Amino acid sequence: MAGLIKPLHNVYDQLRRLPGVGSKSALRLAYHIIDMDEAEVRRLAETLVAAKQQVHFCRICFNLTDSELCTICADGKRDHGTLCVVEQPQDAMAMERSHSYQGVYHVLHGCLSPLDGVGPDNLKLKELVHRVSEGTVREVILATNSNVEGEATASYIAQLLRPFDVRVSRIAQGLPMGGDLEYADEVTLAKALENRTVL
Repeated sequence: MAGLIKPLHNVYDQLRRLPGVGSKSALRLAYHIIDMDEAEVRRLAETLVAAKQQVHFCRICFNLTDSELCTICADGKRDHGTLCVVEQPQDAMAMERSHSYQGVYHVLHGCLSPLDGVGPDNLKLKELVHRVSEGTVREVILATNSNVEGEATASYIAQLLRPFDVRVSRIAQGLPMGGDLEYADEVTLAKALENRTVL
């Protein structure tokens, strides 16, 4: 950014690379970091490095953890026969916030996107098939995003799991609670109609 001294520009440039951080936010954060005490900046930097070094994939579900197993896979009270497939770790956390799901997860770390060079081998699909083939899973809930890539990924997984004696379901999609029909787009309305329930 023109007019910024090099050290400040370097901070701005790194922050701007983060997803969801635009130019104005990156600049505001860069100035804020420069205004912080040196001890606070050092703590922030050390926390980031420590997190990067300590966080890795759970050996079962591929969610993020700092142990061998994530807290969900290690929880004996969860229903290990119900498996929710999500694209990213943050999607599993979103499901957890609902407090309505008591099963376990499988994190794909992406979705099928041929245009971006992401094929089946780039996702944790072999590991999913292996988990299902062990025979302890009764239901697989496909909770990929409701965009073209997410739908394609869900369809692909449903085909992959067809040979197994397991129920494969897809999360319902449609209007959000409290949403107004007049503001909904055509695809959302179509999904809402398709996934209607009998009262």
